[in-house]
Amino acid sequence: MPMNRRTILKQLAGTTAVGALAGCVGVSETDSTQTPEQSGAEGDGGDETTAGADADSAGPSGAFTLWHQRAEAEKQALEANAETFTSETTHTAKPAEIADLRKKTTSAIPAGQGAGMFDWAHDWTGEYYQNGFLSDQSDQLDVDLSVYTEPAQEAVQFDGATVALPYAAETVGLIYNREMVDEAPETVADMTAVMEEYHDPENGMYGLSYPLDAYFMSAWAHAFGGYYFDESNVELGLSNEATLDGFQFILDNFVPYQPKDTGYDPQAAVFLEGNAPFAINGPWFLGDVRSNDIDAGIARLPSPEGDAEPKPYTTVKQLYFTSTLEGDEATAAASRAFAEWYTTNTDVLSANAEEFGYIPVHEELAASDDLPEAVRGFSESVSLGTPIPTHPNMGDVWGPLEDAFNSVKNGDAELEAAFTSAEENIRSNWE
Repeated sequence: MPMNRRTILKQLAGTTAVGALAGCVGVSETDSTQTPEQSGAEGDGGDETTAGADADSAGPSGAFTLWHQRAEAEKQALEANAETFTSETTHTAKPAEIADLRKKTTSAIPAGQGAGMFDWAHDWTGEYYQNGFLSDQSDQLDVDLSVYTEPAQEAVQFDGATVALPYAAETVGLIYNREMVDEAPETVADMTAVMEEYHDPENGMYGLSYPLDAYFMSAWAHAFGGYYFDESNVELGLSNEATLDGFQFILDNFVPYQPKDTGYDPQAAVFLEGNAPFAINGPWFLGDVRSNDIDAGIARLPSPEGDAEPKPYTTVKQLYFTSTLEGDEATAAASRAFAEWYTTNTDVLSANAEEFGYIPVHEELAASDDLPEAVRGFSESVSLGTPIPTHPNMGDVWGPLEDAFNSVKNGDAELEAAFTSAEENIRSNWE
């Protein structure tokens, strides 16, 4: 995602090491520069749901590298999962932390030097597939995609190719400090009453913590019928009246209660320091919330008046199969075995939900009443939301959109003119 932020039925093994891990996610990116080496020999297996329990049935053992850019606690969990998988199968899973995953994947994979898999949200799917960075594993997978939610099924496919397997969803929701707020507001009007009560900038208190980048703002741009980008028609909607209504709604209802610097870190800080009753943020924020001893509740985003509903962009976290697997059946088989196991393993998915607020995309867990409270809150926002388009042209939308909004927020441009100009800039990049 272009932002500061950086998501089942039986198990191959009886337990996983992740359940013993303590700690939660942070909001910062990792900064390791280690570069793994790809290796492998053939193997198969993993998901007992559809693939069967015998990981050795389809060939000899294999090894693969999985690139990721996870925060520290999530990194430790992934490493523990890999150790469990390796100890219970004839395969070897090797997670490797990469500081700039986009730069690494776009330079190493075309050179045939990339890892067999990498871990990222679904928004790179279209661009990476069309650029030849991904491998279609449709005919080789032993997991039935119907075990995942429908949005997750769609996220891992492009032009009929299955290029990844999904394990979690994420989006933004409303986080509230229980020492200041008794219960989550159902409407923006209710929320405003609380923000008014606490907003006192001269004494370092604010009504709201809310980073204003394109991803975070999408809920309101979509709320009144607007849209950023229609990938079915390759059409922009930034200057549409309904979309502009959403941007204006942010300017009128949220900006007055925020710190002036609407970047991620300054906004996050006021909530983490106990200086705001509300934050609009995602599950990746929960680790810092907990480490700051804030008793926080999680809820879906509040509704504007009338029939409008917030519809935030949602993302699906997935394990991508890279084109380096082509012609290397050994590494491909081992990669598939891990992806199938990891994305359908009850212990792994439940622990991810409990420890990191990951929203399950496996059908059975997604509908479970036993999900942690935080996950249920974010899950409600996911159910309202809309997946980020995977079309390659979507990548050109984020920057001009944010520039236009900031120019209006800072008083340097009028709303419609700013977004009309943004659309012109975006289209020029498509030509």
